[in-house]
Parts: sequence; C-alpha cells; structure tokens
Amino acid sequence: MAFTTPVQALERVASLAKSDRMPVLFLGHGSPMNAIGDNEYLRSWQALGAEFGSKFPRPQLIVCISAHWLTEGWWLTGMDSPKTIHDFGGFPQELFDQQYPAPGDAAAARAISQVVRQRASEPLGVDLSAWGLDHGTWSVLKPMFPEADIPVIQLSMDYSRAPEDHYALAQQLKGLRERGVLIVGSGNIVHNLRQMQRGAAGSQAYDWALEFDQTVGGYLQQGNLAALQNFQKLGTLAKMAHPTHEHYLPLLYAAGAVEAREPMRFFNTSFQGGSISMRSVVWG
Repeated sequence: MAFTTPVQALERVASLAKSDRMPVLFLGHGSPMNAIGDNEYLRSWQALGAEFGSKFPRPQLIVCISAHWLTEGWWLTGMDSPKTIHDFGGFPQELFDQQYPAPGDAAAARAISQVVRQRASEPLGVDLSAWGLDHGTWSVLKPMFPEADIPVIQLSMDYSRAPEDHYALAQQLKGLRERGVLIVGSGNIVHNLRQMQRGAAGSQAYDWALEFDQTVGGYLQQGNLAALQNFQKLGTLAKMAHPTHEHYLPLLYAAGAVEAREPMRFFNTSFQGGSISMRSVVWG
C-alpha cells in the first residue's frame, strides 16, 4: 500500500498555506479524568501547548487520530462545527460537562480526502454528521489549546486493516506538515484495562507492561520507526500490552508522518494503574 501524495492539490485551500514544518505528536491520553483537575498529565499538555507560537509555529489546522474512532474504511470529520463526544461511562458529571467547541474545516477535509488515499483510486471518506471530537482528541487538545480557536479534523482508523496499512496511510500525511498542519496521534503504548490496579503509583507497572513500553521506546529512540508495525511479532507480550490494539495504532500514524532521523523527545514516561503507559513523543 504505497501512494504518491500530490501536496500541490492543497494549495487551493487558503487555510493550508505553506508554512514552516510542524512537529508531530504522539500523546498517551490514559483515563478521561486526566482532562480535569490538577494532575501531572494535564500540566504537561498545558506546557506543550505553550511551545506553539514560541518554539514551534502555531498550527493552522490539527489532524488528530484517536484510538476511539474505528470505522470501516478511513474517514475524516468534514463538518464545520464538530460536536464534543463523551464516549465513556461511569465518570463524574464534571467530565460529561466538558466541551471543546473547536471549529472544523470542511474545505480542508475535502482536500485532504483527495490527496490521502486509502486505495489508489479511492479517497478517504468525509463524515458530515456521525462523529465529532471524541475524548481521545479533546482531552489532550483542550489543555494544549484552551481557546479552541484552531480547526480540528479527526481521522478514523479502519481496525480491520493490518498495522502496515495504517503506517503506509500515515506516510501520506507528511506533506501536510508543510501546510501548517499539526499531526497528533492519541492512544497509549501500553493499554490493558483488564489488568489495571487502581491506586498504583506512576512508577509501578507490571513486568510485561514495562518490557513492552521499553521495547517500543527503544525503537523510537533508535529511529527504527518501521519496526513499530511489527509489534504483534512480540507474541504474548504484545497481547498482554494490547488485548485489542486500537490504542497502539495512533502511534503508527504519528511515526508514519515523521521523516527519517528527525529529533524526538519523550515526556510523561510514567504509568497509570500499572497497565497503561502514558509515554508520549514529540518529533521535530
């Protein structure tokens, strides 16, 4: 699955004018509760957001790939006013009251759908009503960009496709970075809710969770991004880290949009509940 991305087609979209290359982010989002109150993760997202406009250019558009939008085929949110989705249960009312009224960008979604293809002759789908911004997106973007004045588009994931297909599609996103687009993958490098131990300290993790996190972290530090596609070859270790792997896939979208040997840094390298890695990455 390899395509050529004609970035020139985006020139007709005024909101995607040429700019300095944007960084790429992979954010471990963990519990939705991280989005409210005073906690180390919310503070780290706030600090990262403060780097835009100083260390990094300010985004013209954000394309977020969240672990929580799984579809048949690939889709982009194409509405001008995406709704805030509270796709969880059993949490305090304060969390359900959270809103992130960032605009969408229908014109940009249509343009991106034509240049990022799921097959050579098939553009991405454009969703006009079914989805919006789920908590994998708004829980991290709201602390980073609290004014909600940067347009946001979500890109769904076709869970039926092999990891290498996700990585290949993500490689088509690279050119968007030259158009002021911030690519954000939101998931977790380790995510096993069945094994969570509530009250575990951030420094505590199961041996298998720590091993998987360190293995993937090693690939990232070495710049061996293509190796990330082969996580299932780790066998039982991978199955323990991801009984289902929708939270891992956003890492492939972030890594696929990165150029070889781009500088990177980690942050939030702790765990939640012993079985959720919050390790996050900034490239560029």
